[in-house]
Amino acid sequence: MTILMVYMELLILPLLIGFALDCLLGDPRWLPHPIRLFGWLIAWFEKHFNRGRYRMLKGALTSILLVGGTWLIVQAVFDELKAFPSAFLVVASVGVFFGLANRSLIYESWLVIRALKTNGLEAGRKQLSYIVGRDTKNLDEQQIRTAVLETMAENLSDGVIAPLFFYALGGVPGLFAFKMASTLDSMIAYKNERYKSYGWFAARLDDLLNLIPARLTALLMVLVSLSWSGLTHIFRYGHQHASPNAGYPEAALAGILKCRFGGPNIYHGKLVEKPYIGHHQKQITTRDFWFAAYVNTATAVVMVGGIWGVWRLL
Repeated sequence: MTILMVYMELLILPLLIGFALDCLLGDPRWLPHPIRLFGWLIAWFEKHFNRGRYRMLKGALTSILLVGGTWLIVQAVFDELKAFPSAFLVVASVGVFFGLANRSLIYESWLVIRALKTNGLEAGRKQLSYIVGRDTKNLDEQQIRTAVLETMAENLSDGVIAPLFFYALGGVPGLFAFKMASTLDSMIAYKNERYKSYGWFAARLDDLLNLIPARLTALLMVLVSLSWSGLTHIFRYGHQHASPNAGYPEAALAGILKCRFGGPNIYHGKLVEKPYIGHHQKQITTRDFWFAAYVNTATAVVMVGGIWGVWRLL
């Protein structure tokens, strides 16, 4: 077996297999998932260290320890598995599968649209509350549909393209280190009294790690939709979001669908004034959801193909 064939087996085949598994299976609720372990570890550290003095320092050290420790442990495991190519292939493929969330993102988003369409406004609000951080109890039908599409765009970046990006850079260890950083951000990076100091480093780290993937996601979304409007929206609105990254894929999708995202919303009981992303005030339909689902899937496929193409050039 040549060096290139070995490299393909150790990097490309797990990528293809893991991506195919995500497309077919998503994240079955009955299957043990490493993100649950990440969540337990983060909660344990937060319980014991998010108190008293030096919370900013303790939060920074927690993030560095958990992200760095994840990379070191997973890297050590795969260093040992290199002597057993078949086992390496299986474990790496499962690692990629666990690291991606495109099918689940589309499915959970569809559950909101279906609940809204089948069982009415209250059902749609309740289903939406499972996938977004904003308060949903007073949202109307248009706001629910808007929130679904915003979530699909933002999470396409940090739940699919960013993990693939870090897999391309560092294999499964790089992917899992990113997932730990992302989980830290989702659990402790809130600007409230409890987390403002402790979670500041996790928030900044997540912003830094997503800097390139978010912009790459937006450009790939435009590519698969061939949307000039999507491209112009990226440059016009991408930087207007409160997040340094989330605005770019949201702006791309707003331009692609010719709709408008953002605006004021209630988060944890407080009104948050957010700028609008886009300027087309159209009613969002189920057809828009399905086109967004196509954009998400096609973007992920192109990203996987791009990694393959870069490998072929090396």
